[in-house]
Amino acid sequence: MQFHKVALSAFAIFCHAAVATGAHSKLLTGGTIVAYDEETRLPKVIRDGSLLVRGGRIAWISDAALPNNAVTDDVEVIDCTDKIITPGFIDTHRHGWQTVFKTFGSNTTLAEYAFRYSALVAQPLFTPEDLYISQLAGIHEALNAGVTTILDHAHHTWTRELAAAGLDASVDSGARVFWAYAFQNVENFGIPDQISQWRELASSMSSKLTTLVMAYDDFTNSPEGADTLAVVNLAHESNVAVLTAHHVEGPWMLGNSPEDLHRVGILNSSIPIVVSHATSLTARGAQLLRSTNQYISITPESEMHYGHLHPTSHLILDQASLGVDTHFTFSTDILTQARMWLQTTRHRVYKNTLDRWEIPAGNPFSVNQAFLLATRNGGLALGRKDLGVIAQDAKADIVVWDGRSPSMLGWSDPIAAVILHASVGDIEHVLVDGEFVKRDGKLVIEGYKGVQDRFLKSAKRIQEALKATPLPLQEGSFLGIGYPYGQVMEIDVQRGEGTGYGPIYA
Repeated sequence: MQFHKVALSAFAIFCHAAVATGAHSKLLTGGTIVAYDEETRLPKVIRDGSLLVRGGRIAWISDAALPNNAVTDDVEVIDCTDKIITPGFIDTHRHGWQTVFKTFGSNTTLAEYAFRYSALVAQPLFTPEDLYISQLAGIHEALNAGVTTILDHAHHTWTRELAAAGLDASVDSGARVFWAYAFQNVENFGIPDQISQWRELASSMSSKLTTLVMAYDDFTNSPEGADTLAVVNLAHESNVAVLTAHHVEGPWMLGNSPEDLHRVGILNSSIPIVVSHATSLTARGAQLLRSTNQYISITPESEMHYGHLHPTSHLILDQASLGVDTHFTFSTDILTQARMWLQTTRHRVYKNTLDRWEIPAGNPFSVNQAFLLATRNGGLALGRKDLGVIAQDAKADIVVWDGRSPSMLGWSDPIAAVILHASVGDIEHVLVDGEFVKRDGKLVIEGYKGVQDRFLKSAKRIQEALKATPLPLQEGSFLGIGYPYGQVMEIDVQRGEGTGYGPIYA
C-alpha cells in the first residue's frame, strides 16, 4: 500500500507538470472523500478514493485512488494522499460590506451595533470605492476559510452607486454569492427607486457565480403597505431565486416572523425563504417552516455576542442552516459556527437532563449533524440540492484539508477531524465551480496585494471616523418603541480592585 501511494504521488506530479496549463478537468486522487448518500441521507466516507471535476461539476466519484483510464490529456491530477476532501461550507447570512469595521465591535451589544455599525447609520462613512473593496476583501476572507457559498444580506442599498458597488464586488470575488438586494426606504432613494434598479440589474446579470436575490425586513410593520406589496409582487413575478429577512423578536420586537411572511403570501411559495436568526421563534412559526419547507439561518457566535440569543432554534434544526452575520466582529468561518453550535446545543440538552438530577445516557447531537448543518442544509435552504454536497453532478465547490497538520495528525473519523479538530489553517485547497480560489494554502487572487492595499486605505479612513464618534447611549427604550434597556452584570477576572475589563484597544 505504501508503494502504491508513493507511485500515485509521483504520477500526480508528472501529470500536474504535463497538463496543468491546458487542463479542463481536475482529478483529485488518493484522498478521503466525505460524500453524501441520498438514500441514507447521511455522509458517506470513501477512503483512498478519487473524484473528477469537469465543467464546474463533479463528474464522478470512485472508491479507487486512480481508476483505469481516468487520466487523459485534458485532466490535471491533484494528489490528495493523506488529505480530507469535503464540500465547501455554506453561509446563509452575512453582511459582507462591513469588513472595514474589523475589531471595532469586540464588546458591543445588538443595540450598540444598531446605532454605530448597521445600515441605519453607516451610509455617511462609505464611498462606492470603500463599499466595493470592503465587500471584496470580506468575501476573500470567507473563501480563505473554506466558505464557498454566501447568502449576503446586502443592506447597503442607500444609493444606486453604493448598491451596485457591493454587487460588482460579489461578481468579482470568485465565490458563489446569492446577493440579496435589501429593499429599505432611505432618503432620496426609496423602495420604488430600488425596485427599478433591481430590475435593471437583473436584466443585465451575466455572472455564472453571483445570483441577484432579495432581502426585505418590513413584513411586520407594514404587512399591507404599498412597499411590501410591491416587494412581494416583484419576488413572485421574477421568480426570485431566494428571499431573506431578519427575524429578531422578543423584547427587540423587530418582527419578520414566519407567521408574518405567511400572512403576506410569500412563505408558502416556490421561492426559497431564509429567515435569519429566528430569535424567539414560536412553535407556530416552526410548524409553518416545516409545512412550507423553508429554513432559518442560525448565526451562533453573533447571537451570543450581541445578546439576542437563540432560545428555540435547537428545536427546528431539521429546517436550519448556519450563517456568520457580521464577520467584522468575530469569526468569518462556518467551521467555527458549526463547532460552537454543536457544543452550545449539547450544553442546552444536557442541562435539561441534569436539572432533573439524572445522568445523560447519550450524546444528543453528533458531529455528522453539525457537518450537515454547515454544508448540505445550507444548499437546501437556498433551494439548491447541488450545493453543499459531494455527489455526482453536484457543483464542484470543494475544500481539501491537510490531514497531516499538527491539529489533525492521527485522525480516523474525517468528519470529527474537521468539525472538532481542524482550523482554517488546515485548509490546503478551495475550489469554487471547479476552479481553485485557494491553492497550497494561499488565495489564488489576481492582484491580491493591490486589494489589500486598497482595503487598508479605506479601513484606516473609516476607522478613524469611528474613533471620533461617541458610542451611542443605551438608556430608555430600544428604538424608542421596544422594551427598556437593562443592566448587565460585569464579569470580574481579577482579585482585588478592578475587573480586568479594560478599554477597547482600537
